[in-house]
Amino acid sequence: MSILTALCVSRRPATAFVVVGMFWGCFAAYVPVIKGQLGASDALFGTLLLGSATGLVSAMWLAPRADRILGARGMQVGAAMLAVAWLLPGQITVPLVFASAMAFVGLASGLLDVVMNARVSELEAKHNRPLMNANHAMFSVAYACGALCVGFTREAGLPPTPVFAGIGALVLCMLPLMRMDVSFVEAAEGYEGRYPLWPIVLCGAIVLVAFMSEATVEAWSALHVERTLGGGAAEGALGPAMLGITMAIGRFSGQAVAERIREVPLVVAASVISAMGAAIAALAPSPLFAYLGFGILGLGVSVIGPIGLALVGKLVAPHLRTEAISRTAVIGFSGFFFAPMLMGLLSDAFGLRMAFLAVAVLLLSVLPLAVMARRLPMQ
Repeated sequence: MSILTALCVSRRPATAFVVVGMFWGCFAAYVPVIKGQLGASDALFGTLLLGSATGLVSAMWLAPRADRILGARGMQVGAAMLAVAWLLPGQITVPLVFASAMAFVGLASGLLDVVMNARVSELEAKHNRPLMNANHAMFSVAYACGALCVGFTREAGLPPTPVFAGIGALVLCMLPLMRMDVSFVEAAEGYEGRYPLWPIVLCGAIVLVAFMSEATVEAWSALHVERTLGGGAAEGALGPAMLGITMAIGRFSGQAVAERIREVPLVVAASVISAMGAAIAALAPSPLFAYLGFGILGLGVSVIGPIGLALVGKLVAPHLRTEAISRTAVIGFSGFFFAPMLMGLLSDAFGLRMAFLAVAVLLLSVLPLAVMARRLPMQ
């Protein structure tokens, strides 16, 4: 199946991936501005970002029930909530209030994220073709576009709120494209299988490493370029933009490769490549070398998370798919809970270079997890 065909088949959830990517790309590029207006240190800012992670994880526990209640309008409701939520953080100067606002952002983002990934997994089962990488690639494209646009708006002196409001208005126009009928699958008669704990734990751990690494670069790459390497505002915004561009390339390539190579060998190769990129970014003598590192990291890490979510959908019974993806996402997206705090503490204690080297070590931990996942039977 070609990339265009895959996107055509999954165009409705792909639209939701674009929405999430645009918002988070803009936020990543505005991090130096938002951090500055809060007057927060690295450690404090990392702690404040726990607000979004708390909302994100909470939403993912609630998502399976919300998915059944909302049905075909699940993605529409999540996108509308996200558009409203992002109006708050950019205009807040009180740290505790900022954390609360980010919790609302995380709640909306988490709900939409679980529902759209579940819709893709359902389409994969229906068409018997991999679709996850192509959809996550659309997130990366939108993320890069959002970050690049903010490079221009920051140079023009625009604050975050009008930019987020403009994206929110665009999202509201896109809501009709995200309505998708859902067919809920009941357990097969006589089904006596156990709860799929190990597939969820192992795949969740793989996704956790991928999203911790991704969240680290999203939130701290602009600061690394501007503070450690002396870059300007536009150069700083190019850090997360480079990640988004290369992740899009990696995921589109991963869509084609996934047709020919099984999931586990692909994850192993990707973890090694992304670890090399993190090390290059950490040791970069100039912004240009940092972009190279972020690019290599993006190419590798791009496929790890989507493959982990797709893999758990294949390792569990169909009637447990949405719940399993939700639980896997809880583990995986808790990376957005740990990464900002750990990165802030490491940066305060040892500097951003050592913090990015820690990311390289973290990415190599995927190797034993992938070997264990390979031994689990497919459903």
